[in-house]
Amino acid sequence: MRKRNVHVQFWLDKKEAEALNKKVKRSGLSREAYLRHLVNGLVPQDAPPPDYFDFMRELHRIGGNLNQIAQKAHVLGVIDERRYDEEMRKLDQLVRDITKAVILPRAMV
Repeated sequence: MRKRNVHVQFWLDKKEAEALNKKVKRSGLSREAYLRHLVNGLVPQDAPPPDYFDFMRELHRIGGNLNQIAQKAHVLGVIDERRYDEEMRKLDQLVRDITKAVILPRAMV
């Protein structure tokens, strides 16, 4: 049996439908999921830019490397400064790249 078994139908004028479709498209959700969010008191966010997930994978990789460095430093009582500095440089650059891609305004095309 379906979890959602109540059908709801309502009518919109053309302007309302266009506004809804535009917001749904920006969110990356289905229309149904978008409306369920609203019904549950949540305002859906716009979908992140395409490179967001690549950035997140890279952040996880760098975080794993920093964790390995920390574990090794704990066991040996010393830190691999060169490797640590390189990973921190990568992390700083990635944060700048994410800020540029996700937060800063883009030039009009």
